[in-house]
Amino acid sequence: MGVTVVLGAQWGDEGKGKIVDMLAESADYVVRYNGGNNAGHTIVNEYGTLALHLIPSGIFYPHVTCVVGNGIVVHPHSLLAELAELKNRGINSDGRLFISDKAHVVMPWHILRDAAQEKQRGNRKLGTTLRGIGPAMADKTSRSGIRIEELCSSERFGQRFAAAYDENVRLLRALGWRGKLPPAQTILDEYVDYGRMLARYVTNTERLLAREIAAGKEVLLEGAQGALLDIDFGTYPYVTSSATGSAAACQGSGIAPNKITRVIGVVKAYTTRVGEGPFLTEMDTDMAEAIRNIGKEYGATTGRPRRCGWLDLASLTDVVERNGITELAITKLDVLSFFDPLQIGALSGTGPGGEKIYYVETRGWNQTLNGITSFSDLPHEAQAYINIIESATRLKISYVSVGQARGETIQL
Repeated sequence: MGVTVVLGAQWGDEGKGKIVDMLAESADYVVRYNGGNNAGHTIVNEYGTLALHLIPSGIFYPHVTCVVGNGIVVHPHSLLAELAELKNRGINSDGRLFISDKAHVVMPWHILRDAAQEKQRGNRKLGTTLRGIGPAMADKTSRSGIRIEELCSSERFGQRFAAAYDENVRLLRALGWRGKLPPAQTILDEYVDYGRMLARYVTNTERLLAREIAAGKEVLLEGAQGALLDIDFGTYPYVTSSATGSAAACQGSGIAPNKITRVIGVVKAYTTRVGEGPFLTEMDTDMAEAIRNIGKEYGATTGRPRRCGWLDLASLTDVVERNGITELAITKLDVLSFFDPLQIGALSGTGPGGEKIYYVETRGWNQTLNGITSFSDLPHEAQAYINIIESATRLKISYVSVGQARGETIQL
């Protein structure tokens, strides 16, 4: 395996968590490299159904060490709550979880700024998760953020905190926010406690990973969100606040690009997105509602209903090329059962405003996919659907998911 990147090839919510959970069985390390608790990976296994927002999906395997990389912005309360939930389920993270000392911290004012900015945008709102991720990333870029290594040092944190608190009082007022931040000492005491509780997990993770890769260990890099939400290459400004592709996997983990041996793009058999922004293959209301109910298309982080659309091959082929994807994993093929015919979107025309969507129509399959474990046992129409994707992307499809559970995956 070497070093494998698993990334979403659409607008997120593709089922990356299930694919990472499956691949982690033969991995030594699983690393989350971007985003924050604005994304969630829902895992269904022997422990039940869990939504992870910060902790990598490999945490369920006792032999796997998990790393929260430097590209993450960490909301301490959320991270500690996830650790507590895992412990309640009988999953011990001691000695198996490390947090980069260079990861940044989400502070209370980031969440308030997020809400104030969205309100100020009015009808032009972006549809953020209101978790404070954008403002935390903005502070990181403007060099006024607070790192985890500072959070875990009371003296250094106190110095950085005082300046940040005063600055954010002014920023919130400028944004028209009329509320009042909790007293500085209240927030300071709370976060000093967080630092004490998290300190044992914090280390220089890029050195750790470099050493382990040199020793021949297998590493999985787990992305959040999806490639079409990339800050540069997504549907700007309706994007997330960080890079989400394979290049971000290196930047957000400290692993050199020449160590990457495999890039798996995870693609839902249809397309969804949460929040505002263009969506060329969006379904009509009735069809979208049917898919949403069958596929349980509600955000793992916010619970918001996802917008549903047909598979978009044009954007998928762009993502494949830009990210050097070497193979694909198709998820939720089972959700399309009993719909006939099916549509697949493609794009014609070039240049700003010159794009026009057209659809390839293909037959659906009027039978369940439950219990199918080999490609040859899939209905011919389902096989044809997969073959259309392979032909368009010129990539092999390595995995086809036909259900939520870990075992409901066909390996080709």
